[in-house]
Amino acid sequence: MFAVIKTGGRQYRVVPEDVLEIGKIAGDVGTIVQLDNVLVLGGDTPVLGTPTVKGATVAAEVLDHKRGPKVIAFKKRRRKNSKRKRGYRDEITVLRITEILADGKKPTVGPRPKREKAAAKPAEAAAE
Repeated sequence: MFAVIKTGGRQYRVVPEDVLEIGKIAGDVGTIVQLDNVLVLGGDTPVLGTPTVKGATVAAEVLDHKRGPKVIAFKKRRRKNSKRKRGYRDEITVLRITEILADGKKPTVGPRPKREKAAAKPAEAAAE
C-alpha cells in the first residue's frame, strides 16, 4: 500500500519504512507525528481524495531536524560596480514512515528504540 501526501507545498509518494526529508514540522526527535493531507491511498483499489481522503493519515517517526545545503543568490550588474550576495539554508525534518492509516485509525507502531553503540574492544584483548 502507498499514499500520496502533501506537506510544505510539495507532494510525496510514500510507503511504510520510507525515509524522507521534508520542510521543518513540529515534533521532537523520536516522536510519532501524523500527516493528515493524504491525497491518494493506493493499493488493490486506489482511493482518490477530493481534495483529501477522509479519515486517512500517515504516521511517521521524526528522526532528525537539520539544515539543508547552502543556497547562494548572487546578483551582479555589469559596469555598475554593483553586486549583492545573499544565502540561506532550509530547515529540514527527516521522517521515517511507520504506517499508512485509513478510516480514522490511530497509530499502533511506536517509535523504535535507539540502537546502542557497540562497546570498543579493550586494548588488552586486541594485543593477544
